[in-house]
Amino acid sequence: MKNINWLVRFKNPVFIAQLILSVILPILAYAGLEIKDLTSWLILGNTLLDAIKNPYVIGLVVVSVWHAVNDPTTAGLSDSTQALGYHKPRDNTEDVK
Repeated sequence: MKNINWLVRFKNPVFIAQLILSVILPILAYAGLEIKDLTSWLILGNTLLDAIKNPYVIGLVVVSVWHAVNDPTTAGLSDSTQALGYHKPRDNTEDVK
């Protein structure tokens, strides 16, 4: 996991949203809830606490986070050499050299 450019990934709002959703959605699905059911901080806190107590839910979250972090275009769990050299997320309109 040291070969992942975490600084650049966290500068990308899409990655942040994907990471948050990869934690929250498996918990909500297992609990049979939807986002609209979370009407108070107490309900959210109790739902998260129940999830932490459940090894199956933790497994679902780990797999979901794995999918959010893994780059399927490289071998293993690492960024490409090119991506490791980035200082900000690459603009898709830039020419690739």
